[in-house]
Amino acid sequence: MEKFLKMTAIVAPMDRANVDTDAIIPKQFLKSIKRSGFGPNLFDEWRYEDVGEPDSDNSGRPLRKEFVLNQPRYQGSKILLARENFGCGSSREHAPWALKDYGFDVVIAPSFADIFFNNCFKNGILPIVLDETVVDGLFNEVHANEGYQLTIDLENQQIDKPNGESIAFEVDSFRRHCLLNGLDDIGLTLQHEADIKAYEEKTKKTAPWLFAG
Repeated sequence: MEKFLKMTAIVAPMDRANVDTDAIIPKQFLKSIKRSGFGPNLFDEWRYEDVGEPDSDNSGRPLRKEFVLNQPRYQGSKILLARENFGCGSSREHAPWALKDYGFDVVIAPSFADIFFNNCFKNGILPIVLDETVVDGLFNEVHANEGYQLTIDLENQQIDKPNGESIAFEVDSFRRHCLLNGLDDIGLTLQHEADIKAYEEKTKKTAPWLFAG
């Protein structure tokens, strides 16, 4: 997992409440357990005019021009601005996989579904909870200013706006540590690699039958 320190990027506004995980990545795409390849089908039913199928070529599919991710001004966005209860519904980890594969590193919302919130951190996405009035203000600024960008500073836990104002946000210290150091569950385990190897070598001597065959 890549380290998350500080980034500046265009903001895409997802002006809908209660966006569930089936909208983020529809159920027909859940057959794969790889973390990559889901970006082209992110918000598939909202993004395209036709019905998407797994392993199909998306390049020639008809787009819904009014959908936010299809608008030229939001191309290349890495920050998704959302409304309350983002990521509700099923617990599918494919939802943050799809967001990350598309290019989103940050999601800002007044609230998130708990499982989705936790899955974001495990997959290198920073979910930021802000007061609803603050989110309302950000939506207004994004809509009013093409190319609107925010700077997300995880180390100092603040968002810097184009006008020089800053917004503080809270992150659990352990999750912050993991993102700053690029540590997912596997990375955390590998921090104890020497101890694991020592235990294995000891066990090979005391219980060799466990390693037979």
